[in-house]
Amino acid sequence: MHNPMFIVTGGAGLIGSNLVAALNARGYENILVVDNLNHPAKKENLNQLQFLQYLDKQDFRKIIQGGKDFPAQTVFHLGACSATTETDKAYLDSNNLTYTQELCEWALERKIRFIYASSAATYGDGENGYADDENALNTLKPLNLYGQSKHDFDCWAHKKNLFRDIVGLKYFNVYGPGEDHKGNMRSVVNKAWHQIRETGKLELFRSHRPEFADGCQQRDFLYVADAVAITLFFHDHPDQSGLFNAGTGTPHTWLELANAIFAAMNTPLDISFIDIPDEIRQKYQYYTLADIHKLQKAGFKEPFTPLETAVSKYITMLDKEAKTI
Repeated sequence: MHNPMFIVTGGAGLIGSNLVAALNARGYENILVVDNLNHPAKKENLNQLQFLQYLDKQDFRKIIQGGKDFPAQTVFHLGACSATTETDKAYLDSNNLTYTQELCEWALERKIRFIYASSAATYGDGENGYADDENALNTLKPLNLYGQSKHDFDCWAHKKNLFRDIVGLKYFNVYGPGEDHKGNMRSVVNKAWHQIRETGKLELFRSHRPEFADGCQQRDFLYVADAVAITLFFHDHPDQSGLFNAGTGTPHTWLELANAIFAAMNTPLDISFIDIPDEIRQKYQYYTLADIHKLQKAGFKEPFTPLETAVSKYITMLDKEAKTI
């Protein structure tokens, strides 16, 4: 296609808005952005972007259900309720599962490339590892309804043998500019920046498991620019399909992250530990690590942004935004 069209659901969100910006950087503006602008920060995310049209998620879903055609080359389905604390299963089933099924089938019927966001939350506490093996999906036990809704779609796609044609990306802990709308689901980098600016201190969850010292819980932190690079790789390589981890393959402790944040803010280190709230304590992940062998085997070779570099870039952006408000 000389001037391909792209559909980006969740296009005003964290990964979505950065993906649209990356498409713009490639010279593409023929983009349909789909989202639910339920937060002023989401509208701000769209202000700097060039796109053909915006559609509200509910309107778009009705259009898809009606069978309308769009001359799209790729659907990037990044829109979802990503709250790990959401308790309305019926809402999650409709918004995260059924909607994704509808859009996937719509795209496949029209031979449109379908790339969607799964989640590392599908792995639960990691007791069965973090390998993105479609044939091992039945061993996974998500810890929350959000993770379950993502897992249910992965299982549905596998059962229907769709991973021959579509791409699912199990994003790990994504952080970076464009997440101000996420409330309590914002990254620790974003929350810490606010907290340290206001108090000079940072609170982290203490460990309630003896094998982990306080602050030594580990996460595979993925900078949003790297998440976008992985996503676009699969657009650029339509011969590659399947379910893939989107992470760095390198875990970092909360203390390592905190050190990078304080250094970027040029502020003396001052950390205190608080109990994990009872309502999430049993569902708290102490360790996540993306097994990225499959991603590398598919041909993704780009280097990941080092944690300290990414945190410094992000903090610089947050500082700059704060000065302009």
